[in-house]
Amino acid sequence: MKDKNYIFERIQNFAGKDFDPTADSQVAAVLRSKFNIYLPQRISIDKSLESTSSDHEIISLILKYRTMN
Repeated sequence: MKDKNYIFERIQNFAGKDFDPTADSQVAAVLRSKFNIYLPQRISIDKSLESTSSDHEIISLILKYRTMN
């Protein structure tokens, strides 16, 4: 759980605001407004994030956070 909290804090620091990394619409909105990253259409948002993970470190952090239970 400590790792998940650390990743969450890093995501929030990159974004500069609070948002829920598990909420698809919030993730897309933050990436678009803060980083000018537009996710490509894929079968799921996770697949879209995977295809753009090299665009910014926050994307890989979001993916990692979303897979942790």
